[in-house]
Amino acid sequence: MSERNDSMMKVSSNPHIRSKVSTSKIMLAVILALLPTTIFGIRNFGLHALLLVLVTIASTVVTEALFEAVMKKPLTIFDFSAVVTGLLLALNLPPKAPLWIGIIGGVFAILVVKMLFGGLGQNFMNPALAARCFLLISFPVIMTDFTCDAYSGATPLAALKAGESVNILDMVIGNTAGTIGETSMIAIVFGACILILMGIIDLRIPGSYIVTFILFIGLFGGHGFDYSYISAHLAGGGLMLGAFFMATDYVTRPVTKFGQVLFGILLGILTGIFRIFGAGAEGVSYAIIIGNLLVPLIEKITYPRAFGKGGERL
Repeated sequence: MSERNDSMMKVSSNPHIRSKVSTSKIMLAVILALLPTTIFGIRNFGLHALLLVLVTIASTVVTEALFEAVMKKPLTIFDFSAVVTGLLLALNLPPKAPLWIGIIGGVFAILVVKMLFGGLGQNFMNPALAARCFLLISFPVIMTDFTCDAYSGATPLAALKAGESVNILDMVIGNTAGTIGETSMIAIVFGACILILMGIIDLRIPGSYIVTFILFIGLFGGHGFDYSYISAHLAGGGLMLGAFFMATDYVTRPVTKFGQVLFGILLGILTGIFRIFGAGAEGVSYAIIIGNLLVPLIEKITYPRAFGKGGERL
């Protein structure tokens, strides 16, 4: 076989779709869109939050590079997917969490959830959220301690669940306790608009997610469709960050348009169940992880049949 023909034969993971938009360009766009909430989180929580972001990103990038070096695989860190994973994980960590939490989470996200299942495009759940859930189970005290120099006491969602009043304006701006990247609704939505305008994501998943969640808490939250109660739930916790930046992950979301709508509806119901009926005040991470696991079933239901198949035999 000629050298030219040999170089044209490439084996890669699905989907085999030709596009001018590369993985690295998509990941850079996501990083750009996450900058507003990242910068706000660092301004809000201080130097340690910055160090935690940098260390977590470094752990994901180094883990991926070392794994590929040991396994003698092509280096893929320049597609920036490991950077996005590290950044998303860091934004889901308490601002005063020790740096080793970010390292352990970064290693778990890349090594266990991503690389051991075949690398980018083969992971069955969002690596950043899987790592966060792993850390929540392994180190619950650290992962639920949101006290810092600027804020003390419960998060707004915890206060809301306890029946206390919350300042919705502070929640929308971001002047509250919480993880590094979840507090400012304005910064998150601004970043989401960047992705929408660039055509990286659309509103099928986040729109159906948020609308379903509003309907659920309106029906089962015990406050009816009270504007302030619903607004507090929307602005508090990781709902906006999860809906726009993690539920829309290309790898772990359904492919079909109708499947994406069903996926968003499922996430809205699960998040509502965890927040209203669960022991904790949050539930976005677990909702998306469970949704990721059910994606194969959603695609089986919604994937169109090939022409000439599925009919009755004569």
